[in-house]
Amino acid sequence: MEGMGNKEKIVLIGAGSLQFGLGAAGCVLNSKVLEGSTISLHDINAESLDLVYQACKAAIDEKKLDFTLESTTNRSDALKNATFIINSIEVAPRFVLWDQDYEIPRKFGNRQVFGENGGPGALFHCLRVIPPILEICEDVKKVCPNALFMNFSNPMSRICLAIKRKFPSLKFVGLCHEYHHHELIVSRILDTPLSNLEILAGGLNHFGVILDIKYKDTGKDAYPEIRKKGPSYLRSIKTMDGHNIMIYILEKYGYIPYTTDSHYGEYIHWAWEIADMGGIKNFKDTYMASIDYASNKIAKLIQRGRGAKLVKPDDERAIPIIEEILTDSNYQEASVNLPNEGVIPNLPSDLVVECPAIVNKDGLHAVELGEYPKGLAGLLRNQATVQDLVIEAILSKSREIALQALLADPVVDSYTQAEKILDKMLRVQSDYINLE
Repeated sequence: MEGMGNKEKIVLIGAGSLQFGLGAAGCVLNSKVLEGSTISLHDINAESLDLVYQACKAAIDEKKLDFTLESTTNRSDALKNATFIINSIEVAPRFVLWDQDYEIPRKFGNRQVFGENGGPGALFHCLRVIPPILEICEDVKKVCPNALFMNFSNPMSRICLAIKRKFPSLKFVGLCHEYHHHELIVSRILDTPLSNLEILAGGLNHFGVILDIKYKDTGKDAYPEIRKKGPSYLRSIKTMDGHNIMIYILEKYGYIPYTTDSHYGEYIHWAWEIADMGGIKNFKDTYMASIDYASNKIAKLIQRGRGAKLVKPDDERAIPIIEEILTDSNYQEASVNLPNEGVIPNLPSDLVVECPAIVNKDGLHAVELGEYPKGLAGLLRNQATVQDLVIEAILSKSREIALQALLADPVVDSYTQAEKILDKMLRVQSDYINLE
């Protein structure tokens, strides 16, 4: 495809996160559709931001690419004339705080399995990260109200619900690679190319299943074969994370999750009993170590003047979706997070669900999934209740409602535990959380 001559402005918020900044910029610079556009790098960490700017500038200069590059710690300047905003912020020190989210509740007897997006750990993650994201959205509303806000930050479902409630007119979508990382599993179970499978999947972010799957060449339902072969295949593979919950859900509910034990298990009160806790710990430790190692290595290479080679496309979907919008493709994107406006009718409408979407010049349009399987819908409705209270606690800055959110969470099984967890976490993270 030849260049479309679009003069878009794509703002990367959190660009100082080296892998995100370089990968997202690499996708833009690799796009013929976006030639002539502006990339605006923004972060509050000036030192990390400068590293990404150096690498991106070197890549543009080396290949004589037709892109304008900006870099600023001033958010209003970054957002001026923006058409697309890609957000991937975290509150630093990310891994120190995540360890607190996980370890402190467990010291009071809580049996959460991961502590990032579900369970008590997720409440504190939300209390830290959602307020600054809402401040960003406030600026978007003032400076570039017609821009599309694309969120990668976690906890995805709760961030998106907060945006939907606080800024109902803001155009936004939540993006996560989890579904795409697990498509290949079903392809291998069925011993057929992924291109021969028509898949419909959804639910909540990190808490979804494949709802329907067919062979394209024969039109036959592939689920009987997944139910037959899936458990033994999942037991046979070794990855960084566990698959025990995937197997259990497939065997007892008849549907295969597209997330592993660490993610799917966060939302379930009985997950501790079945999850591969060794696999989850291995995944968490490996993930933290690999991010730190890669960031240090990238920083050193940029400082040595070798940054241009590091600016290369990642496998995230934000830039392809932007291209689909600009080319009015009417393409079906497999997995995005959008408001539940009839997408899953047996879940609350005031919820953000993960689902496919048709993408065209008017944006993203959720594909209706129909009634969710009843047993699984019950688990998801539990989360809808928790999310409702978490967002209410944040918007009203209410400690009382934060406690109610913990007491409603199925992963919390004692009121004294809930009260002790809240007291301790609010003391330990007082620099990051503001409740009254």
